Amino acid sequence: MYLSQLKKSIYLIASLVLLSSCSEYQQLLRKGSLAEKTKAAETFYNEGDYKRALRLYELIVPAYRGKPQAERVLFYEADTYYKLKDFYIAQYKYERFAKTYPDSDKAEEARYKEAKSAYELSSRYTLDQKQTVAAIGKFQEFINDYPEGSYLVKSNTFTAALRFKLEKKYYKVAKQYHHRELYKPAIKAFSNYLVDYPGSPFSEKVLYYRLESAYELAINSFDSLIPERLDNAQEYYEAYLERSKSDDLKEKADKIAADINKRKQAFNI
Repeated sequence: MYLSQLKKSIYLIASLVLLSSCSEYQQLLRKGSLAEKTKAAETFYNEGDYKRALRLYELIVPAYRGKPQAERVLFYEADTYYKLKDFYIAQYKYERFAKTYPDSDKAEEARYKEAKSAYELSSRYTLDQKQTVAAIGKFQEFINDYPEGSYLVKSNTFTAALRFKLEKKYYKVAKQYHHRELYKPAIKAFSNYLVDYPGSPFSEKVLYYRLESAYELAINSFDSLIPERLDNAQEYYEAYLERSKSDDLKEKADKIAADINKRKQAFNI
């Protein structure tokens, strides 16, 4: 009985404190001075209450335009959006800050977080990768401008992750052509992939499936086209051998090569 009453009392006190806090905050929003709102915004920011901080920053930013204090206020406004994971607006705010204050002590951090915001907006690999390409571009610009900066390692890590996403996306696209037995488009897609992503972890598989596509195209062609297409498939086998590491794929590739040689002998080529 006593514990139940104590819990109710604690809940009531907490509710009254919260209501009082909300009332004070609303009063600050309506009637607080610029200095009071600025101080409160930073306090809320430092305490991790980013929603309240952001509402105040949105109110005070216009009042600081053209003033020395604008640099600090604009950065923290951008950073508050970032903390709230509103990366679309954060990216825009950081970009505007960095262009307005290129010599600021916060310029490097703003540029990095602009790129990181773009990274966070990148879609999973199965979807359109326009934002992924944009994020890579932003990180590359940042790395070029701050080659020895404190965010270099992180930037390289995120760039690598973005590139892997692109590589996986376009490997799957090329593989779909192969899966659907559209062998000519598959060969072209795999060949373009090797040019665009020469160091990709998918390179060995790309080389193998290009070989398999060329082989299937050859053996399913009109007789007049088979000799030339078998030659092409054999060239792709040799290209695969230069990069082969997987025993499983190597065994499959060797079987294809053996059948290519058998068929070429039948055609006297």
